[in-house]
Amino acid sequence: MTTSLGLAKERTYDRDSIKTVILKRPAPLSRIDTISLSAHERELASSPIREIIKDQFSPLKKQMEEDHNADVEAYVNKYTNQAFRAHLSKMKGLAAYYFPIFEQIFGETGVPQAIKYLAIIESSLNPHAVSRVGATGPWQFMYTTAKGYGLKMNSYVDERKDPFEATYAAANYLKESFNIYGDWLLAIASYNCGPGNVNRAISRSGKANPTFWDIQRYLPAETRNYIPAFIAMAYVMENTDLYPVEANYTDMPTDIDVILVDKNLSLSSIAKVLEIEPEELYRLNPSYKRKIIQGDKLNPSRLIVPKVQSQEYAKLYSFLQGNSPATPAILEAQNQDVYIVKKGDTLDGITKRFKGSTVSSLKAMNNLRSNVIQPGMTLKVNQD
Repeated sequence: MTTSLGLAKERTYDRDSIKTVILKRPAPLSRIDTISLSAHERELASSPIREIIKDQFSPLKKQMEEDHNADVEAYVNKYTNQAFRAHLSKMKGLAAYYFPIFEQIFGETGVPQAIKYLAIIESSLNPHAVSRVGATGPWQFMYTTAKGYGLKMNSYVDERKDPFEATYAAANYLKESFNIYGDWLLAIASYNCGPGNVNRAISRSGKANPTFWDIQRYLPAETRNYIPAFIAMAYVMENTDLYPVEANYTDMPTDIDVILVDKNLSLSSIAKVLEIEPEELYRLNPSYKRKIIQGDKLNPSRLIVPKVQSQEYAKLYSFLQGNSPATPAILEAQNQDVYIVKKGDTLDGITKRFKGSTVSSLKAMNNLRSNVIQPGMTLKVNQD
């Protein structure tokens, strides 16, 4: 999404209700959800059968089927071309992880399930995607729009990359746009180019209740193609009998647990407790810039972990509650932070920022052979 609504409306739907539930819980840590996929659902790029059936009768699905015109067919030909096959295979693999999250949130907020395919057009399901104009995350939010929809962005976190938070924000945007236009395709067009451009296009069309196709030629060039690309992607992804492409499954797990954490912890320390590679938690929690979760009792932060066995979950719960004896390695990981070197920084100056660090310890931790550091370098630091 490459525009800003300029709205600062309070977020609605289930996010606020989830917060209310959290505040009522006596324990500061709660498992709030488990997402599981059967083998058959993986084969269907993760769409649960109940949602497929439900979506077949949605007005948007009917509209998309009726609007399969020459513009859409041109994109169908593009997406089914041999040159696009590897990308489509990757999208099916990533969809097995991301689509259940989108489906759950869209189901809660009343957004048609088919809109999940929009994230493929937006970001290729890459939470770290950044456009040339700075739109970020799987739903490509600009900074101002993201702020208006309650997403947090600071030196520690960018919730535009959080598949849960960003999807709630996208759902709220789309729902508000649908309430204005009464048409999902126009709402999606507004998501791409903003309501101002859509309103001007409607005015130029001269029609009181136009469809997207009535105003298509009056929209910015990118948006003219945006809707046909979206419809075509949905058509190709769902018609696996016509376009059989094997999913290229990634390192993303098929089952996850979502946990709320009320304290500051490094992802690496949690990985040590679970006895998994830290990179696995980094992939599942892409919004934490410094690989550190900052949570408190009023605003717990979300931690996503691969689904664990009950005994491992009990161990993790105990660790997060501070009830288990921590090994030296875990204590070291908890106290470990990272620092991005800025112009003019020196090792001696950095040690003054982090109590407990010394020049010799910084060099040892970061395998530095001299005191020379360059702007942009990422240094591990210890602090008491």
